Amino acid sequence: MRRQELRGRFFLLFLFCCFVFAAGSEATKKPPLKPININTARSDELQQVPGIGPVTADKILQMRKSYGAFKSVDDLLSIRGIGKKRLEKMRKYLTVSKVAGAGKSSASTKSQPQSPAAAADKPRASTPPTEVEEPPQ
Repeated sequence: MRRQELRGRFFLLFLFCCFVFAAGSEATKKPPLKPININTARSDELQQVPGIGPVTADKILQMRKSYGAFKSVDDLLSIRGIGKKRLEKMRKYLTVSKVAGAGKSSASTKSQPQSPAAAADKPRASTPPTEVEEPPQ
């Protein structure tokens, strides 16, 4: 009877160790060797950065698609779920550089927000009502 108890405890200890090592290996991801450009990175590249998982990577890509290139790493603060503390932990693994095709004429970019953070701060203007001309009588 005593032998079965020891065997059961050993088995439980073994399972506990397996779970601890499995959880620990996933939680400590290896950071990228060089900073990731948030204006050109794919989802899998963004996920190499500690603090960025699949959901956050998708949010970054969606914001980049909606508002255009990021002007600064600080623009990530406008993404829900990324606060100052989290950004500071990720900052050394991130960079921003201009993307190809960013040299558009100033006339075409005037109506576009300058950065995602600027777009969040900018109030939205409503479109003015159109006047309807009455036909001559």
